[in-house]
Amino acid sequence: MSRIARVILAVLALAGLGQAQAQSDTDLLRVEDAFALTTTAVDRNTVRLEWKIADGYYLYRSRIKTGKPAAGLSLGSLELPPGEQKHDEFLGEVEVYHDKVAATQPVTLDAGDTAEFSVSIQGCHEREPKICYPPHATVVKVALPAAAASAGSAPPASTGTLPIGGAGAPAGDLKSALGQLGKPAADAPMDTGTENTADAGTEKLPLPPEQAFVFETIATGPGELLARWTMPKGYYLYRDKTVLSAAPGGGVTLGQPQWPAGVLHKDEHFGEVTVYFDQVELPITIRRERGNAEPLKLTAEFQGCENDGICYPVMTRTVSVDLPAASAEQLEAANARYQPIKPQPAATAASNGEQSEEQALAARLSANRLLALLSFFGFGLLLAFTPCVFPMVPILSGIIAGAGPEVSTRRAFVLSLVYVLASSIVFTIAGVVAGLAGANLQAAFQQPWILTAFALLFVLLALSMFGFYELQLPGSLQNRLATISNRQQGGSLLGVAVMGVLSALIVGPCVAPPLAAAVLYISQTGDPLFGGIALFVLSLGMGAPLVVAGTAAGRLLPRAGAWMDAVKAVFGVSFLALAIWMLARFLDPLWTMLMIGALAVACGVYLGALDRLPEDATGWRKLWKALGVMLLIAGAAQLVGAFAGSRDPLQPLKGLSTGSGAAAREEHLAFRTIKSVEDLQRTLAEGKPVLLDFYADWCVSCKEMEKFTFTKPEVQTALAGFTLLKADVTANDETDQTLLKHFGLFGPPATIFFGSDGQERRGQRLIGFEAADKFVARATKASR
Repeated sequence: MSRIARVILAVLALAGLGQAQAQSDTDLLRVEDAFALTTTAVDRNTVRLEWKIADGYYLYRSRIKTGKPAAGLSLGSLELPPGEQKHDEFLGEVEVYHDKVAATQPVTLDAGDTAEFSVSIQGCHEREPKICYPPHATVVKVALPAAAASAGSAPPASTGTLPIGGAGAPAGDLKSALGQLGKPAADAPMDTGTENTADAGTEKLPLPPEQAFVFETIATGPGELLARWTMPKGYYLYRDKTVLSAAPGGGVTLGQPQWPAGVLHKDEHFGEVTVYFDQVELPITIRRERGNAEPLKLTAEFQGCENDGICYPVMTRTVSVDLPAASAEQLEAANARYQPIKPQPAATAASNGEQSEEQALAARLSANRLLALLSFFGFGLLLAFTPCVFPMVPILSGIIAGAGPEVSTRRAFVLSLVYVLASSIVFTIAGVVAGLAGANLQAAFQQPWILTAFALLFVLLALSMFGFYELQLPGSLQNRLATISNRQQGGSLLGVAVMGVLSALIVGPCVAPPLAAAVLYISQTGDPLFGGIALFVLSLGMGAPLVVAGTAAGRLLPRAGAWMDAVKAVFGVSFLALAIWMLARFLDPLWTMLMIGALAVACGVYLGALDRLPEDATGWRKLWKALGVMLLIAGAAQLVGAFAGSRDPLQPLKGLSTGSGAAAREEHLAFRTIKSVEDLQRTLAEGKPVLLDFYADWCVSCKEMEKFTFTKPEVQTALAGFTLLKADVTANDETDQTLLKHFGLFGPPATIFFGSDGQERRGQRLIGFEAADKFVARATKASR
């Protein structure tokens, strides 16, 4: 089969026949009506073939062929007129016919008066959306004039046509026609892919679907089935396009298929996908209500391709499986091994062949695993410098500084390693749980009371750095808090590990594409072992800079003295800043600005902003005073702006005037808040493009998107045609979890685009933060 058939059929398969079928059900003509063929015997040795082409359709000149004449008939070269030059988006420069075209076929008939041969064509529907038919073959039977009347006295005879493989197909049913691809008619044993000359060799046709993909299923026990696909050499089956279902009412429920490791295949239409060559066996657990020996109707929908050839449309096979009888004990034991099917995210089925970033990364995990792990370590190194992970640096450095003035480099390295390993283990467990159960442990720890407790812990650590306990607290309570604080600062490896665990769960719950990819891999393959290893390697990459920073702190920190006191004070301020950062996840911005202002003013005063400089002040003293004055001014701006109505710590004075405050409000996009899948479906039913943004108050990247991306004029222009929806999953309740699971997500941030047809543009899904210029390109592509 030539490349044209492969490309065009692959385009049909890419759409899953969804759009093509919808079109065929409305105004797409049958191939026989779009390209109506009339055959006429001009004389004993000439047959005229004439096609009337419907408006908006065209035929490819190079795909009009005749061949496989019946016994006793020879065909000459088919004579075709020149066609119109056309640039085809798939085939380049080609010749096509519009309206009508006539061809002359020389024939030589040894005996009899009927010339029987095949005619194959291929054409397209030109209007948007463009749909190309698969190659269509027809058997023609033409009554030729008798030999004595060959001078042309006999009137021309016309005959009808018999479509190969299409007899009895309902009008307009393009899917049925495609399902017959490769099936010759019982009365037409002729090759539809021959060249135009009688002595030309035949092209190799693709096998019929039943031969290309042999499907069978057997029961291997009371509670297990084994499905098997066998493909000839050069054919492969897609894993993510294979769905099995049991007939309803039979008392049997299918469990999670246990797919073996496949081959990562670079598909020119679907990108990197997992496929199977030769043969694949798929164990499936089942749950039975009855132990009787009875048949089970099992239906399989799947899709596959010929390597460097055509892609078949979705195939459906139904087989009967004889289930063995089982005693009550056997049935109970078999049902205990049943593994329920994880719900398939609805958006995944509407991906139209494109892969998002996390899908591509998840697919790579199935290929070269060593290379994939190295890549995930590199991703972790990059994530270490994001706002979600970077706050761990002052936490760890503060722990090292609080370990005492005599901490050695070796001790600092050990403390850093324990901190990173503890956080990595918890990070990995949280990811595996999210993949298997769809529950985000990190999101569960974003409750206000937990964040408040963690912020209080930072405050206690800061007070211990400042040495202020004895000024505020009674002696017994002071000693107790000091003991707890010293343990958490690094006095014990257990305390450092506790801080690592809490940091992994509370400080950095952001979702990034590599993290989402590993969780997606776990959820789709049910392989928590390798998925967990990938997550662990990713977290080690995130922790590597922390180990370096912590070890360097142990080596570079000054020893006992005034310098050490100043360094501890700096870390004390860092801990207070982290406490404010934690509380800002759920507090009103007013309180956040007040706390930032108070801390900045206190730091300014501490640095001598209000003190008179002595005449012999050193350069360092003057520098500290200058820094103190700046902090004093910045803190005052926060306080004044908060009382003036501003809620933006980065622009505290922007709301002082009514006009600028109104302008500031106009910069933000008007999102409509939704809560459930039903809310989303109602909006999609309106028939407009939709953007759905997942947000939470504790999600740092979500606030980055709000502040630095959605406020840009070019982004607002790109989103002008979209209905903007926001799913606030801060509460992380059951409804929020249902909405997240519907899209295969385990937490924000995520931005999802839908077309006017209500289908997700899966390739444009965004996980994490993205700058305005890249987001504009993404939104523009999603709107097409």
